[in-house]
Amino acid sequence: MQTPDKRMVRAAAVQIAPDLDDGMGTLERVLNAIGEAAGKGVEVIVFPETFLPWYPYFSFIAPPVLTGAEHMRLYEHAVSVPGPVTEAIAAAARRHGMVIVLGINERDHGSLYNAQLIFDADGSLKLKRRKITPTFHERMIWGQGDGAGLQVVDTQVGRVGALACWEHYNPLARYALMAQHEEIHAAQFPGSMVGPIFAEQMEVTIRHHALESGCFVVNATGWLTEEQIARISPDEKLRRALTGGCMTAIVNPEGSHLVPPLTSGEGMLVADLDMALITKRKRMMDSVGHYARPELLSLEINDRPAVPMRPASVPPQPSFGSARDEADPSDRRPHPAAADSGADDRVAVLRSTPR
Repeated sequence: MQTPDKRMVRAAAVQIAPDLDDGMGTLERVLNAIGEAAGKGVEVIVFPETFLPWYPYFSFIAPPVLTGAEHMRLYEHAVSVPGPVTEAIAAAARRHGMVIVLGINERDHGSLYNAQLIFDADGSLKLKRRKITPTFHERMIWGQGDGAGLQVVDTQVGRVGALACWEHYNPLARYALMAQHEEIHAAQFPGSMVGPIFAEQMEVTIRHHALESGCFVVNATGWLTEEQIARISPDEKLRRALTGGCMTAIVNPEGSHLVPPLTSGEGMLVADLDMALITKRKRMMDSVGHYARPELLSLEINDRPAVPMRPASVPPQPSFGSARDEADPSDRRPHPAAADSGADDRVAVLRSTPR
């Protein structure tokens, strides 16, 4: 018999400004926030999209021909995985026994990626995923991610998944996480962009995902000070595009805010997640269970990492932090290539059967 889930998990969502001069300065702000959250008894904390070293706000308001210097500076301060930054975050997670979800600009040789990292409370890096499709201006900055990162991982606080910004407008990406029985969803947005309408749209999006998936959503957005906005652009009209758009929030599976959302300034929201509410919601509507109709509608995902070269002599390797490996080693689907091979064998057998 499965006993009712009586866990209470204390979560934090951080709205915070980066250090636009130095990535290590932003790292210090992250570590300070983790320490502050630990003092409040927080067990899982979420930071904004690509917060380390900073979100490329410059690319939203400047034409590509004028962004070269800032783009190069982003390369200079971007995060390598693994590396000193990830080691520092892992140490903080281990020291405070806290699950940490952090957005970074990941540098992989000559490319940058919008990446999300999930560290477990023992300091292990459970997942590194990349935003599957950078949005609009972001395509000049980051490469594309792949399906290998659409995973939910087991952590000390439960099954955690993550998406960045407008990935939440991709219903199949969200469904991929829902189908893996996500319990806590980490959402990350840049903040300080577009204006109030961005915050309104964001709220609709995260509340809908909470309702549809029957999970908690912890959403973090960034913040820019007036001085930072003025530094990014001397043009007053363009500076207006770098205001608003903040909706740091914690939402329960019934789509309700657990605490009032934070829409301006820096701060940290803290709320207790009653995990029994997941079953309460799913009893009525489980989108990937009794309310699903997989014989009519289902999702097929290519979860192989996208790599530029794969030797034919080497079989495909499991993707990093596979949700199947983390959740249930016995529940492993064959790789599509293996499935195709099996199908070929069956066809061969059928064709060789005497009539």
